Amino acid sequence: MAQLKAARVADVPTLDVVAPGLVVAEADASAAIAAARGPGGRFSVVGHRGKGMNALASADRRLQEVRENTVRSFNDAARFPVDYVEFDVQVTKDGCPIIFHDNFIYTEEDGKISQKRVTDLQLEDFVQYGPQNEQGKIGKPLLRKMKDGRMLNWNVQSEDALCTLQEAFEKVNPRLGFNVELKFDDNLEYEEEELTRILQAILQACVIFEYAKDRPILFSSFQPDAAQLMRKLQSKYPVYFLTNGGTEIYTDVRRNSLEEAIKLCLGSGLQGIVSEARGIFRHPAAIPKIKEANLSLLTYGTLNNVPEAVYMQHLMGVNGVIVDLVPEITDAVSELIALPEPDSEVENLSSNQAAKGAATPNFSQREISFLLRLIPELVQ
Repeated sequence: MAQLKAARVADVPTLDVVAPGLVVAEADASAAIAAARGPGGRFSVVGHRGKGMNALASADRRLQEVRENTVRSFNDAARFPVDYVEFDVQVTKDGCPIIFHDNFIYTEEDGKISQKRVTDLQLEDFVQYGPQNEQGKIGKPLLRKMKDGRMLNWNVQSEDALCTLQEAFEKVNPRLGFNVELKFDDNLEYEEEELTRILQAILQACVIFEYAKDRPILFSSFQPDAAQLMRKLQSKYPVYFLTNGGTEIYTDVRRNSLEEAIKLCLGSGLQGIVSEARGIFRHPAAIPKIKEANLSLLTYGTLNNVPEAVYMQHLMGVNGVIVDLVPEITDAVSELIALPEPDSEVENLSSNQAAKGAATPNFSQREISFLLRLIPELVQ
């Protein structure tokens, strides 16, 4: 029995507090769903936006280590035993799928803050922001707007240029699966015609089907209509519905609970749910319902940076976790759960994956009691 590593709620990174026309032929997606659960049904660890999101206001320097959603961040994650990297895909005005999380991109020009909606930019404009791969070329400085309205310089320790989805397929270690989040603005309403145009750009741009090859891929989205439509447009890759699990309330009731998420998946043929971890801990009775519906279950959120919370989810039946602290969490669970072998060098691209059987943690009643006492504190 591996010893639990100590973790305090105070150790969870604080993200926003300043420190002093294409229809794909029907195909069987069961193999892809199995891959999402890991070889042999193994518990999966997924790198959030690569090796972890950039929380610029956090005192935790690990969250400003490498620029999120870049080729470097994805390949840095590949050095650790993760199955997938998760990233956000939007489509530029001229129809190019790019990888970027925020709805708006900010820079400073002539002493003034400039704001542009990412999807209003042409590709040639988008790639002018931030670090440049071309030697001697200087990009527009990137700023990031916090939830409380503050504007911070988007500086990290290890830089890389913004990238397209095609570049990710071409340059990222092929052993890594891609969890492609279909990103939409919660404050906008989308007609089916517009959603179709966006999703077809992702599929039709010779990105997914020309460059994917044998790489495991799954789609996910908080936008219920987009998730349903992606399932209609193709069936080669599984589609998961992203939900806050009831931790936030929206006008669209489909987004407001795990029960609604299950209903949406069953009604639309979706293959899984990605829930905020707090939603799972607040409503653990939803897990057997999800399993009975033959759906896969992943979680995300800052609780997934606490080893004990990850262990508990594994015991509860969660199939995998999306994490920011990739080195720490993979190390913490590696003694309990079979994970793929990391690559010693990203440059040595190998598609061979270790297919280890799932390991079941052997917790004592005392340890389980400790975890159960810890979870309410974590949820609060």
